[in-house]
Amino acid sequence: MAPNYHNANANSPYGSGDPYYNESSGYITPMPLKKKTSLWLKIGIPVAICVIVAAVVGGVVGSRHHSSSSSVAGGAAAGGSSGDQAAAASSAASVKNAIGVFATGTDSQYLLPLYPSTTNTAAFTTPTFHPTSDNALSWPDDPFQPSSPAPTSVRPDRPRLIAPSYKWQVLPNLIANDPYLKQWNDTIFGNATEYYSLPPVEYFMDGSSGILDNCRYVKERVKAWSYVYRMTNDTKWVDRTWAELQHAAGDDFGPNNSTKWNPSHFLDTAEMTAAFGIAYDWLNDVLTADQKSFIMTNMITYGLSQGIHAYQNSVSGDFTGWWANKITGNWNCVCNNGMTMGALAILGDDTTGTAEQILGYSIPNALTGCALAVSSDGTWAETANYWYFGTTGHAEMASSLMTAAGSDFGLLTTNPTFNLTGQYHMYVSGFGSLFNYGDHGPNKYTATANSMMLYGDHYQHPEYVLFQRDQHDAPEPWSMFWYNPTVSGAFWDNMPLDHFFNDGLDQWASFRSSWTDEDALYVAIKAGQLQNHQTHNDLDLGDFVIDALGTRWAGELGSGDYNSPDYFTSDAQDAVRWLYYRKRTEGQNTILVNKQNQNVNAQPKILNSGTTGEVQGSSTVYQVPDKSTAFWVADLTSGYNDTTSFQRGIRTLNQRRQVLLQDEINASQPIMWRMHTNATISVDSAGTTATLTIDDKTMQVTILSPSSGATFVKMDPVRFSDDPPLPANAVDSPNPGVSVLTISLDPGQYTLQVLFNPQWSGMSSSDFVTPPSVALGQWSLTSHN
Repeated sequence: MAPNYHNANANSPYGSGDPYYNESSGYITPMPLKKKTSLWLKIGIPVAICVIVAAVVGGVVGSRHHSSSSSVAGGAAAGGSSGDQAAAASSAASVKNAIGVFATGTDSQYLLPLYPSTTNTAAFTTPTFHPTSDNALSWPDDPFQPSSPAPTSVRPDRPRLIAPSYKWQVLPNLIANDPYLKQWNDTIFGNATEYYSLPPVEYFMDGSSGILDNCRYVKERVKAWSYVYRMTNDTKWVDRTWAELQHAAGDDFGPNNSTKWNPSHFLDTAEMTAAFGIAYDWLNDVLTADQKSFIMTNMITYGLSQGIHAYQNSVSGDFTGWWANKITGNWNCVCNNGMTMGALAILGDDTTGTAEQILGYSIPNALTGCALAVSSDGTWAETANYWYFGTTGHAEMASSLMTAAGSDFGLLTTNPTFNLTGQYHMYVSGFGSLFNYGDHGPNKYTATANSMMLYGDHYQHPEYVLFQRDQHDAPEPWSMFWYNPTVSGAFWDNMPLDHFFNDGLDQWASFRSSWTDEDALYVAIKAGQLQNHQTHNDLDLGDFVIDALGTRWAGELGSGDYNSPDYFTSDAQDAVRWLYYRKRTEGQNTILVNKQNQNVNAQPKILNSGTTGEVQGSSTVYQVPDKSTAFWVADLTSGYNDTTSFQRGIRTLNQRRQVLLQDEINASQPIMWRMHTNATISVDSAGTTATLTIDDKTMQVTILSPSSGATFVKMDPVRFSDDPPLPANAVDSPNPGVSVLTISLDPGQYTLQVLFNPQWSGMSSSDFVTPPSVALGQWSLTSHN
């Protein structure tokens, strides 16, 4: 289950001042196919960059040209034994301030950070935390250290959610001594100013998905205004927050009954409850008694009481609480978090007992749901995009419990592999976007990747913190308090180029030729089960993406229309979901047999994989060694009817400058190889080489085998005319600017080899290699040398 997009023809729910709405086409317009100039400013400029407006054509993306340069100051990396920790921390801080914010900006189609080319290996070294007692360089220890923490026994001072008073007291000094905190602080102030002049968020019911965007937008505003008030003591921010909350609980916002915050789509209720809880807690010292009573009463009536009903009826068939019934996904995280933040905020002031009752439900429920949404290899069990929603809810809940009650109560430890999910996020991030398989979800608003900072600090993975701090969604209030300013180094130093994720639910691989060059090669491919992903996945065994030259050449289409009939009802073989093009096998970059969807009961197997194991050093300039390679082979036979055998393998070649995709298949029905691209496609007279062009960048794709009978044909990204009909009122989302490169084969047994040659600058035709023909069963690290 999942929230909806806005309908394409609907008016913005936030009024004419909403900066994230396209009047002509709503929120679900495709991402521009060819970049002209960035629609976003450089990071650090006060714009509301904590919103990610998800593109419908999720990753089939055009080029991201840029020009960037940076003057990087040198300096020695901090280090040393425990005896000189203070000196090491001071040295690290000096280096950090000399360099400043290392990324030169996010001037790219997908807002990814740009790194300057530098060989400054002295400054950008192994990711490290430098413990120090200097409050100008690090957070002091929390004075609230209960010996026996209990959820209903909270710290005596406020705020108690995420940012206790002791952190506010030292924050100005930290901002003055850390370029990232300074940049984020400036951006938050700019965002708060922009929100300030907008009218209160208008009620907008978006079909069955309700008012989720409304609620998240209120939460985003409340966070920014409350933060700026606490930094300035200027009560105009309190007044503006108060006006927003009055409107969100007033007669003009939704029905005038207990369903005002739309508990039938409980994400809405949870996010609005969190917003009210943040305001109640962070502004508690300046709110009047009447204002606090108003906020608490409405939070209980429209939020927490609805939560109790949801928990108590989660197994009774009442749809309100379905998310609490053993659901391991973003719904469980977001809903439990909203209830928890609201309850913790009013605990001690609430005389009804509602807050205590909520905490008795929300924490154990999250431990059996939200905390288990990460697979044994760190993969988020839904999709790479739903990771944002789920981990934001999980991190907010864990952080609120730790600051309010002195413990995470198992949220960070119950799942022993939750600490790996930061690694998952790093490897699923390519240069043209995420490996964004499946649904990508609604507008993110308050869902960021800043959980990486909390996880990096808690699990002692400084590379998570360093990776996230340069991202476009870093500047927002949570990052100000989750960031550990003693961190130093470069996330890419000693970071392997490749990783294999082998949990049976997921099964995917990630290869690259650099962590810091946005023009580098990135390849990702997946197998994994086709069910048990909270109905957010596609029928996509063997699906892959390829980035090179700052462009995504093979990409994903993303979500369909969330409002279409039965989009989320089922993931069974005959589910309506699998009638929509973007969810069908024909809408993926894989093999199609007899134009049929893959079998949802498939149990794919990883047969072989390998990497020469290169890691990038501290320099952003990385030279791939001659023999460097990575490969992955899977048996996908169980995903197909009319197929005796089907194995797919992919590998990098020639210093990771070329990619070979090889399929070995025996099928009794027609076979079709398919790849979706935004490129202009030109096929040669023989039909065996396709030249893909995006702006001034090109990729040549060549059929190596079979030597005859296989040719490229360009097709449109639409359902086949003989596909089963869609239900009445269904919308099959269009895919403008996308083409499908196909190869059709008669029934039979084949080895189908396709070679991808990005046309790298300075590389002549003689520099490309033609790999030998090696059966997938014989692939090894040296088999193609």
